[in-house]
Amino acid sequence: MGEEKKRLPVGLENFEQIINDNYYYVDKTGLISELIRNGGMVNLFTRPRRFGKTLNMSMLEHFFSIERDQSIYDGLEISKDTKLCEEYMGKYPVISISLKGINAATYEDAFDFAVRIMKKVARNVQFLLGSDALSDYDKLEYKELLNNNMSEAAFCGGLKILSELLEKHYGTKVVLLIDEYDVPLAKAFENGYYDQMIFLIRSLLEQALKTNDSLKFAVMTGCMRISKESIFTGLNNLKVLSITDERYDEYFGFTDTEVREMLKYYEIEDHYEEVKNWYDGYQFGGVEVYCPWDVLNYCDKLKDHADSFPENYWINTSSNDAVKKFIQMSDNLKTKREIETLLAGGEIIKEIHQELVYPEMYQSVENVWSLLFMTGYLTQRGRVDAKRYKLAIPNLEIRDIFETQIMEYFKESVAKDGDTLNRFCDALKNGEETKVGEIFESYLKKTISIRDTFVRKASKENFYHGILLGILGVKEEWYVSSNQESGEGYSDILVETENSETVILIEVKYANDGNLDQACERALQQIEEKKYDEELRENGVDKILKYGIACYMKRCKVKLADS
Repeated sequence: MGEEKKRLPVGLENFEQIINDNYYYVDKTGLISELIRNGGMVNLFTRPRRFGKTLNMSMLEHFFSIERDQSIYDGLEISKDTKLCEEYMGKYPVISISLKGINAATYEDAFDFAVRIMKKVARNVQFLLGSDALSDYDKLEYKELLNNNMSEAAFCGGLKILSELLEKHYGTKVVLLIDEYDVPLAKAFENGYYDQMIFLIRSLLEQALKTNDSLKFAVMTGCMRISKESIFTGLNNLKVLSITDERYDEYFGFTDTEVREMLKYYEIEDHYEEVKNWYDGYQFGGVEVYCPWDVLNYCDKLKDHADSFPENYWINTSSNDAVKKFIQMSDNLKTKREIETLLAGGEIIKEIHQELVYPEMYQSVENVWSLLFMTGYLTQRGRVDAKRYKLAIPNLEIRDIFETQIMEYFKESVAKDGDTLNRFCDALKNGEETKVGEIFESYLKKTISIRDTFVRKASKENFYHGILLGILGVKEEWYVSSNQESGEGYSDILVETENSETVILIEVKYANDGNLDQACERALQQIEEKKYDEELRENGVDKILKYGIACYMKRCKVKLADS
């Protein structure tokens, strides 16, 4: 029996727990020394979701905090820098707050969540009530932060007051960590109370970061860089470290070396190409990184089941509204062509506006390009000038999200065209191959095509397969099944019409070389060779229509087998 492998920290964001409970940890402690040496007074890291922001904040908290056990850093990268550790490790009071939980349908409920979060932070330092360094008035101010009926003014001043009280108690300035600062703003925008929330968060940050003499330094994280004018007014000590910045570029996400080491440790190195194709491809600054959430989830599955397929793990961690809305806005031909280029693994050049406010994000297609870039749906492949970047889809996982949303939108828009859909289905049932081909091709011209893929040939066929299923879905009285076991294999699409009087078999092929006739013949040949109709005839079905449908970009050919 080999050595027992460490568990993978899937979903764990507490640094101390990961180290003490002996989970596998990808060492990012180099971030600490870089922050000390090169950091600003207020540092804002913007990265897409699930790239390790919260875990890094937990790591910083445990390093600097007077209250924490620093022995957990033994053997990690930062421990080699003994001089820096002696000077900074365990030397500061730390206030750590996450605004992720401020998520509600109304401002009143959101503020209630905000109060609970502030109370929780305040409860962590209840020793202040017994502090000799604090006056009775100080303690009275502190007690306000434990009050269920905390006012907006008390909430907004909460981090500043806690900083002042902790400095008095310890005699040293405070490190302030604010995680997911932009989540309340995103949720407020979605639910119609944005103006109220922007005022609240702006007031909180202004007092905590701008007029706080008790501050040693601060670190914030978020997905978006919200316009300075809207939220950081007058904050001239802010250092923004976005996904385009080469500083700290390797500390969020896993590098190729780190992924190779993980795969080697769990003896699953032979899955490297899959992991790379599916989860790599993000470029932060000058470094290419993998999405940690995906790598951890897939490795966790692989180490127990070596035949596991890659999955889309990222899609389930948040809504994909940005892509959905983008696809809905892509009616003009230029945008459609740009999306097709991206889906084909190509690059497009776009001006990126990194400072946006939520109300502006969906006002134009140009702003949505910026949003997709900052939230990780697109990545850069180099810079053209100060503002323009070469954008690309990072990997197969994100490509899959785009394909899914394109298909959903197609189904929604197609469903509105009932007459044409019924004509298509009637032609299919009546064996009118020419008419079927004409109507199907006209639909292909309306949607965004899948011209090519990174590695998956099947993806092309699946796309056209999906469009056909979307069209056939209009016939509620028909039974339509996909990849139904039939004869010696699985037919692409099997349709039983009303009362099962006619059964339609469809095999879809993608004509890689553009030869539609040949691809049609291959499709019909497969139906015969695999005997897809055999079981149907044994069950007494007399009328079976066998179609070969070949597609190439926005062209198609339909052939009906001789009965």
